[in-house]
Amino acid sequence: MKVEVVRTHLSLFVSDPEVSARWYAEIMGMHESARGESWIMMAFGSRHHDIALIRAEPGARQGGLGLQHYGLEIAGDLDTLRRLYGMLLSKGVEVVKITDHEIGNGLYFNDPDGNRMEFFLETEHDEALAKSRFKAAGAPSRPFHLDPL
Repeated sequence: MKVEVVRTHLSLFVSDPEVSARWYAEIMGMHESARGESWIMMAFGSRHHDIALIRAEPGARQGGLGLQHYGLEIAGDLDTLRRLYGMLLSKGVEVVKITDHEIGNGLYFNDPDGNRMEFFLETEHDEALAKSRFKAAGAPSRPFHLDPL
């Protein structure tokens, strides 16, 4: 059966949902949409949630398996990505890498618990051409220079 995905969300174990919720609000522009004793739901817009922040067990640490990154496609242009880069730097957020993916550019950074996020700016908007270019280039992640604004 082919599954048609209409929306996604991400659930993260975090050391402190309160600290993470403030970070996701300040850095990602999200708002709290619900909360429980050990979790906080965050949303970008009017939907019920996009990221769930769930308190991890005491002593939990990042491991070598699991989520590598969560990519968030952004609206805008290269200056938008440059402004986001400048904002991350000004707020002391750890920027991990900036890449050229042949069909867009990625700006990778870590949240307070080391979960890697990516702001992705699509530069090829013809979906068939994007698929073809991405495959032909071997799904690249080439270093890309970006000046922050």
